[in-house]
Amino acid sequence: MKKARAKHEAREDIVFREAVKDVRPMAPANRIEPFRRLPAPHPAKRIEDERAVLAELANLATDGDDVEFEDDGVFLRTGLPRDILRKLRRTHWVIQASLDLHGLTGDEAVAETAVFLAGCKRSGVRCVRIIHGKGLRSPGKEPVLKRRIRKLLTRRDEVLAFAEPRAVEGGGGAVVVLLEA
Repeated sequence: MKKARAKHEAREDIVFREAVKDVRPMAPANRIEPFRRLPAPHPAKRIEDERAVLAELANLATDGDDVEFEDDGVFLRTGLPRDILRKLRRTHWVIQASLDLHGLTGDEAVAETAVFLAGCKRSGVRCVRIIHGKGLRSPGKEPVLKRRIRKLLTRRDEVLAFAEPRAVEGGGGAVVVLLEA
């Protein structure tokens, strides 16, 4: 059976070569191929690292110990002058980016905030506003997002300070954050 198959393949090879013996390559076309933009590289390792960081941040934001604030509306990294808080409350610095967390669950809001802060750090944004809402539609009218987001912000190294802005800028339903360069 193997001999018959080999003989058949040899015969097909001879027939094929006989059929294409007069074939010659075509002359090159007098055209230039259009420029094709190469697809952007896919940073798989960076994406994997960012997912790991986000998972760790979610765990940090949900663990049992509660961060106590001297004043719930402010946070200042040790060693920084206190006038930074006054400037943040008055929105002395231009707010370069904003994130609205309305309608998200606590876990979604923490993950979205972590992604937002990482993006701000990469793009060099220094002053941002995060709108978490006042919690008036939450069960028991408790501000769930407010506490979780502020707890997350105190644990992020790139956050230098945050404060509640004036009422016209969001008041108790928002926080203005100063990030390191």
